[in-house]
Formats: sequence, C-alpha cells, structure tokens
Amino acid sequence: MKAIWNGETIAESNDTVVVENNHYFPKDSVKAKFLVDSDTHTTCPWKGLASYYSLTVDGKTNPDAAWYYPEPKPAASQIQNRVAFWKGVQIVE
Repeated sequence: MKAIWNGETIAESNDTVVVENNHYFPKDSVKAKFLVDSDTHTTCPWKGLASYYSLTVDGKTNPDAAWYYPEPKPAASQIQNRVAFWKGVQIVE
C-alpha cells in the first residue's frame, strides 16, 4: 500500500493494519522528511489519545493530515507505532 499526497509517496508498506477503514502504516515506512509535528490532539473512546502530523511537500502543507496513537488503549494495541492518513492523502495498492 502507498500513501500519496501532492505527487509524492509519503509512506509505502505491505504491512498495513486496517482499523475503521483506515490503513495504519508502520512508522518506519513513513518518510519523516514530509512530517511536521502538530499541536492537535483528539480522543477516541476505544483507541485513546491521538496525535497529528501535518504534511509538507514541495512548499505545500496539508494540516493534520496524518495521525497516530503514541500510547493506544489495549483494544487498539495493533496500531501502536503506526500512522494513518486522511485529508486528501490517497491510499492505493
């Protein structure tokens, strides 16, 4: 699977975990040069506290377009050390 935004492959892996129709990519498959830490946080009742990254590619920024759970609740342990995408990021095979 690939995560693509603004013409760049942001992440690529054959080992994604699908939760609620979102592909969670292993953290080490995500190109860190495109990630910018965000101050945004949200809470999911069963997954826990989510943190976000904005994506920056070729001078364009997609705010809070990636998220992850630094310490997921036990029911979501399979997404620890994984990153998911939205906000126009294409997920393709």
